[in-house]
Amino acid sequence: MNRLTELLEAYQRRDPAARNKLEVFLLYPGVHALINHRIAHFFYRKHMPFLARCVSQWSRFWTGIEIHPGATIGRRFVIDHGMGIVIGETAEIGDDCLLYQCVTLGGTGKDKGKRHPTLGNNVMVGSGAKVLGPFTVGDNSRIAAGAVVLSEVPPNSTAVGVPAQVVRVSGRKVVANFANDVDQINDMQDPVQEELLALFQRMDSLEQQLKTIKERTA
Repeated sequence: MNRLTELLEAYQRRDPAARNKLEVFLLYPGVHALINHRIAHFFYRKHMPFLARCVSQWSRFWTGIEIHPGATIGRRFVIDHGMGIVIGETAEIGDDCLLYQCVTLGGTGKDKGKRHPTLGNNVMVGSGAKVLGPFTVGDNSRIAAGAVVLSEVPPNSTAVGVPAQVVRVSGRKVVANFANDVDQINDMQDPVQEELLALFQRMDSLEQQLKTIKERTA
């Protein structure tokens, strides 16, 4: 009961729309998915894989959140919205983590054994982000929305982009030309957009030169 209470309190702290514990308990799919996962994980550890998968697939059907029974999840794990989240079998999630909708903690298809990522404590993963492979995202790190993380992220870091790059560590900027710290917003510059902008600027410059030539010859 204490773990359930602290889970509901975590939702109230993380979600401004959460008005009371009863509402969170009855209406939040992330809570239901986590409760079902605890049951499925129990069967998984007791070497009853069929029952474990039955529970997890039933939970996926009702919540839109797919958590493999083998995944290890810490305390006060908050799933905001949650639709489309996928968490793989060997994924490990620490305490006080926050995941937004459409996040994947998956594998690359190349690894055996430990195939999925490990999230440290107090890690936030923004909506649509993909964290793929058997590496660690360190404590207190932030993964921006839409990022694709393919390698280890050190503690107290912010990673953005496709493929993701670490742009801040312990509040210090480590990659130039990025905006201020991100929450779950991907501030990474799009290289295609940058090239297009450069072309448009070049076209404007040529048009100005042509205009100057015409004025001189008029």
